[in-house]
Amino acid sequence: MYAFARRILFALDPETSHYLSLDMLGAAERLKMLGLFAPKISGRAVEIMGVQFPSAVGLAAGLDKNGDYFNALGELGFGHVEIGTITPRPQPGNPKPRLFRLPEQQAIINRMGFNNKGVDHLVERVKKRRFNGVLGINIGKNFDTPVESAHVDYSLAMGKVYPYADYITVNVSSPNTPGLRSLQYGESLKILLNEVKEQQATLAQTVGKYVPVAVKIAPDMNDEEVQQVAQALLEADIDGVIATNTTLSREGVQGCEHADEAGGLSGAPVRDKSTATIRLLNTALKGELPIIGVGGICSGEDAVEKIDAGASLIQIYSGFIYRGPELIAEAVDAINSLK
Repeated sequence: MYAFARRILFALDPETSHYLSLDMLGAAERLKMLGLFAPKISGRAVEIMGVQFPSAVGLAAGLDKNGDYFNALGELGFGHVEIGTITPRPQPGNPKPRLFRLPEQQAIINRMGFNNKGVDHLVERVKKRRFNGVLGINIGKNFDTPVESAHVDYSLAMGKVYPYADYITVNVSSPNTPGLRSLQYGESLKILLNEVKEQQATLAQTVGKYVPVAVKIAPDMNDEEVQQVAQALLEADIDGVIATNTTLSREGVQGCEHADEAGGLSGAPVRDKSTATIRLLNTALKGELPIIGVGGICSGEDAVEKIDAGASLIQIYSGFIYRGPELIAEAVDAINSLK
């Protein structure tokens, strides 16, 4: 059924079909019709960061930036749904067109630029939560906030979402916000992580619960840089790491239509880079920090590869766009089959 719907949706502009499909999902969920089409999924629970995840397969951030559709998406069988990236203030993102499909490569290039309605909108949506899985909220800085003041934006967003999140992701790895990726390195990373941990400690006392914080990193770092990031995460006592975001590389899509468009590449071509980063992290972290693996998961076999590399959980995004809910069930079954 999804294959038929995809043919129609893929005939439309990518961003138009993105919102049309989400609107249809949302309407089906509100009418209590979505369960008629969603596969029945039974995964093994996984506990990391002090949170019990119903299964190892979740939805990566970016699909539902504003928290408008997570109830419907969760009903498709995801063990967790990560919404965002959200910023303190609303912002339009980059000029259109900014989203491009590469169907033969099962890939997507985007330069959305954290387009979102602002954290206050997301909080109002999350207050109406019906999804009973794990809800992650991904936070970032506004495009016009100087990098040296980025910690202020992260603190503001974190303070707003903390009471409603099961975990929070600090996104320092999108390639579409100028200067953002510089926050992954050296003193900039240490300052940000220290600010985040101080805010977390304060909020835990104020709100009365401890909400774990993960950091999402890019796949484009060399081995030494991955080691340095791992060390910084351990020293700051961060709760988890998500590897990885989209890549600036065009390996695997050279010469294809849209390959020269600016933005982050996701989908099948980023699979190997993401898995290699997870393996490096797993070695550097020595099991002291859980890894959520994301990047190029288009089959059950890809999901298992991420787990074998050292991930405790996985997230899907582009593979979900190309394959639909079938991929969720396939990934869960493949991971369930592991000893």
